[in-house]
Amino acid sequence: MEAAAEAPGALSCFSYNQDCTSLAIGTTTGYRLFSLSSVEQLDQVHESNEIPDVYIVERLFSSSLVVVVSHAKPQQMNVYHFKKGTEICNYSYSSKILSIRLNRQRLVVCLEESIYIHNIKDMKLLKTIMDTPPNTTGLCALSINHANSYLAYPGSATSGEIALYDGNTLKTACAIPAHDGPLAALAFNSTGSKLASASEKGTVIRVFSIPGGQKLYEFRRGMKRYVNISSLVFSMDSQFLCASSNTETVHIFKLEHLTDSRPEEPPTWSGYMGKMFQAATNYLPAQVSGMMSQDRAFATVRLNISGQRNICALSTIQKLPRLLVTTSDGHLYIYNLDPQDGGECVLIKNHSLLGSGKMEENKENDLQPPVPQSYAATVARQSTVPSTSTMPGYSEDGGALRGEVIPEHEFATGPVCLDDENEFPPIILCRGGQPGKAKRS
Repeated sequence: MEAAAEAPGALSCFSYNQDCTSLAIGTTTGYRLFSLSSVEQLDQVHESNEIPDVYIVERLFSSSLVVVVSHAKPQQMNVYHFKKGTEICNYSYSSKILSIRLNRQRLVVCLEESIYIHNIKDMKLLKTIMDTPPNTTGLCALSINHANSYLAYPGSATSGEIALYDGNTLKTACAIPAHDGPLAALAFNSTGSKLASASEKGTVIRVFSIPGGQKLYEFRRGMKRYVNISSLVFSMDSQFLCASSNTETVHIFKLEHLTDSRPEEPPTWSGYMGKMFQAATNYLPAQVSGMMSQDRAFATVRLNISGQRNICALSTIQKLPRLLVTTSDGHLYIYNLDPQDGGECVLIKNHSLLGSGKMEENKENDLQPPVPQSYAATVARQSTVPSTSTMPGYSEDGGALRGEVIPEHEFATGPVCLDDENEFPPIILCRGGQPGKAKRS
């Protein structure tokens, strides 16, 4: 979900956190973090100008953990505790880092032909997946549900095969023949039970069950032209799937199965023709009948811009479902989404991300619990919304699933302390680096 800067003043990268409650942007001068708790006011949580030319910045849920990669050192990943202003560690790799994904158990680093899986509580390297098919964009997706930590990435450079890997057991799960052409986008739902994909053509989006890989849904984004899908994301309750591209249209699909229990339609001409059309699909080639039966968009947005890189998120803000669109020219657009009737989404706010911004770090500190004293506790930090076993969706509690909290007993005995410099000094984790750099034992 990162984007390259295309013009002076443009964002070099931008990404939402795992539960779409925070937005991170990278610029030529550093990076900024914003809270997405309000429609009218965009609260800047943190700003750093210590690292220039940031092209990857990822925040772990609403914790103080942020991962940054700069064009100045494209082979080095830096992990920070931004509220304390300290570097937790950095790690160097054999080639340019293309993308980073993280949840409360795993941190995944994707290079062009290899993937590194770290244990996020101590940054120990658990697995290196070598000789992956050439992946020039760093396309991969990690389930935010740490109970499974499924990882998806292209299984082929020429076809749309998805390789599914279990990040917890560190074993290959399955291969999914998703598309004919190479993959362009991948996204898990919040529980890691569904995986959405799109190919480089961008005309068809498919949703598969995980870990079985059975096709559940197939949506047609359009037939007139091929597009580059830049963003694919589920709502936190898995009811909706949003896709944006290099065109001006954003599509939102509703994941629901039509049942045969619907009331019988009145004997009208249109109803008769509908039944005839449905019956005719049984006699057509599978490719044609499949095209006819594909569901189209439940809701859409027509952006005022076209050709710019953008990413989308479906979130609940102030108890209502919203569509968020961040564009590479430095704007955040917020739309209302009607979860019952769909249709054209209504723009309600446009925020500039490159302005001076109002610093609201103290405000967020007031809303959040005290900063944990250990790195493990920072990773497993509990949010202000209690964790539940059910998906809140668009409920009265706000509907933001912040992820389950890992019980303290799941971490290693005596977790390293960020405050104890003797126990956990600033470290440099290096792979194939220069002499003199020490790897923590």
